[in-house]
Amino acid sequence: MYALVDGNNFYVSCERVFRPSLNGRPVIVLSNNDGCAISRSNEAKALGIKMGAPWFQIQREFPDAGVVALSANFGLYGDMSNRMMSVAAGLGPFQEIYSIDESFIDVTGIPHATELAQRVRDRILRWTGIPCGIGIGQTKTLAKLANHVAKTAERKPGSYPSRFAKVANLGDLPVDEFEAVLAATDLGDIWGIGRRIGEQLRADGLKTALDVAQMEPATARRRWSVTVEKTVRELRGFPCIEFEDLPPAKKEIASTRSFGRPVTELSDLIEAVTEFASRAAEKLRKQNGKVPQVLTFVHTSPFRTQDKQYSCSITVPLRRPTADTGLIVQAAVLGMRQIFKPGLNMAKAGVHLLDIQDGGIEQQELDLDESEIDRGGLMTSMDSLNRKYGKGTITMASAGNSGLQRTWVMRQELRTPDYTTCWDSLAVARA
Repeated sequence: MYALVDGNNFYVSCERVFRPSLNGRPVIVLSNNDGCAISRSNEAKALGIKMGAPWFQIQREFPDAGVVALSANFGLYGDMSNRMMSVAAGLGPFQEIYSIDESFIDVTGIPHATELAQRVRDRILRWTGIPCGIGIGQTKTLAKLANHVAKTAERKPGSYPSRFAKVANLGDLPVDEFEAVLAATDLGDIWGIGRRIGEQLRADGLKTALDVAQMEPATARRRWSVTVEKTVRELRGFPCIEFEDLPPAKKEIASTRSFGRPVTELSDLIEAVTEFASRAAEKLRKQNGKVPQVLTFVHTSPFRTQDKQYSCSITVPLRRPTADTGLIVQAAVLGMRQIFKPGLNMAKAGVHLLDIQDGGIEQQELDLDESEIDRGGLMTSMDSLNRKYGKGTITMASAGNSGLQRTWVMRQELRTPDYTTCWDSLAVARA
């Protein structure tokens, strides 16, 4: 049996913890450069604001609705996620953190799992301020579906029986009630059924999760894919998706960003890719990996049709796989120098670390360069200082020192303070 713990409207909920005045109001959190809605409160959803809707369009369509828009504060969300996950871990012995706001918990053999889940949910709300839904099922797909039921039953009374609100355990249901829940669930709400596959299933006359569960697995594999077959089997209660209490190491790491305004100078782009490469290298060391090649890209905005369009990328191989920020930055900057074209309004750039290898595997060669030194200790010290004193405390010189005045930084005009990760932003309680 698996439980899925999922924070409700997570980014908005994190903001409301420190600004209770936002409760009951339509709130949205915007993507990079304050572009599109990436998290919506229930009140915003009730207005009809869609996920991914551009902020300028929301302002035009809902001028008098009192919509509160906030810039994304990912540092705050990451810290609040760590707090929520640590409390959620009390639900069972094994935990798989699936995303910033979701984690699977193995509750196999735990008695009274529904009651325990209700207590853990209340504890998360009391200790962190984050409301969440918990779904329990015999497979990860059923746990996902149960979580959807729990959150929908709370937000839309009448969509499912009220007893499923907040915590839903599909593993406790008799067959007829279980099938009734599947029949009330649109197939588009099934984990693993994307838009394209969903359209094909509907074209074949399928409408609900029950229709998908009753499909022959062999037919699902033959007509669509092994992924759809696994989904069918998981809906029938046969686990096909493994539980991973340790996330697998990434084979690629990307650090990219859209700029707050057009960037035309090579020096600004070098500063940008230096920071992107530095962040990617830090993530690389966290998973004890090494990278043999670095891809750098840059492009103009396809939405600025009045501008000349340009998009280019280049892959720079390294002499040997490394996790050294200096060498990775050097490759990224070299790549940017090669692909840069003057006179163009660049809108986005980024760095990808490709073909990441296990850091425990060494590529040896004859030691002909006596001046080369092992900088592993230097990288460890740099990471330690940045963790202790804040991101960007120690940077590469080519990242520049103009801080928020940099041309290439993204627009975040509506960003809230770093309430939990910066001493200067700590909330002050007054009597």
